[in-house]
Amino acid sequence: FKMKQKEVIEMSIDELNEKLTSFKKDLSEMKMTHAVSPIENPLQIRNIRRTIARINSELSKRNQEQ
Repeated sequence: FKMKQKEVIEMSIDELNEKLTSFKKDLSEMKMTHAVSPIENPLQIRNIRRTIARINSELSKRNQEQ
């Protein structure tokens, strides 16, 4: 689930939007699962949240450049 900033920069806008959607879906599923019974590695939630933030930052940066 963890993506580096370099990986995010190399992706196209369409790919970023696609990843963003899938990560948000994964995050909501993980939160629901974790609420019911604690998942094995709760740090995964933090990693997904940070990856979503990276993608959002890159998308907004590209929108400003246009």
